[in-house]
Amino acid sequence: MSLRTILVFAAIVVLACAGCGNGSRSSRLDVVAAESAYGDIARQLGGDRVHVTSILTDPNADPHLFEPGLKNDLAVARSKVAIQNGLGYDAFMDKLEAAAPSGPSDELVVVADLLGVSGKDANPHLWYDVPRLPTLAAGIERALAKADPKGKKQYDAALARFDRSLAPLLSTVAAIRRAHAGTPIAYTEPVPGYLTDAAGLRNLAPSSFTRAIEDGTEPSAAAVAAMTKLVRDRKVRVLLYNSQAVSPITSRIREAAQAAGIPVVPVTETLPPGLTFQQWQTRQARALQAALAR
Repeated sequence: MSLRTILVFAAIVVLACAGCGNGSRSSRLDVVAAESAYGDIARQLGGDRVHVTSILTDPNADPHLFEPGLKNDLAVARSKVAIQNGLGYDAFMDKLEAAAPSGPSDELVVVADLLGVSGKDANPHLWYDVPRLPTLAAGIERALAKADPKGKKQYDAALARFDRSLAPLLSTVAAIRRAHAGTPIAYTEPVPGYLTDAAGLRNLAPSSFTRAIEDGTEPSAAAVAAMTKLVRDRKVRVLLYNSQAVSPITSRIREAAQAAGIPVVPVTETLPPGLTFQQWQTRQARALQAALAR
């Protein structure tokens, strides 16, 4: 047994003893989500029956540079339901699950598997796949109900409410598609790719640029030149910009777009504080809609 595993186990024992007199905490289903987007959905579906811990939560941090700590070890170790993205986006979860003294969580939801997305070139930002959000939520709800059968009726009702709450987001995306289908846009990396696809927009950003930015590597000079020319020549109507993973190169692309009078729409990978998942995604979709209408 590794030292890290021993420390996790010891901490769990201490927490368990400390919580013996706290019925409200110990009676709830422990859920851990790798990403705050999935954590918020689980929180809405679980209500007062669950205690949700999200690991990737900092809206100012680059998720690609994240390193989990002991607190995350503990959250995974005591969870009954774990939710992760898959596609290598949150590979740290596999390590945390393997290190848990009691083994993997009783119910594991891998969103990529749930949605049938695979392949090394697949876009991992699956929480932007607006049309498939009901499928995603249903998969999380099934895991909650399986881990806590007594709460199934409550989880079912919450899932129905969640699906209804998606109406503003879905209608905004549909309105963009009706008014702007085929409109050329670009993004600095494919964070909003599923959203722009659902809206019928045409991304012209060279994959040689966006994939390098996504992977945290330096795009080739040719890729940077092609991306810069795209915005300077006003070949696109909008630039979607990952404001959470900024580099000197992406900053220059944003500045070039602004200089050319192209609207820049910031997007993030992590749920901003104080917003629900639906509010966050609807705000971003409406910002895109407004930018296209300019």
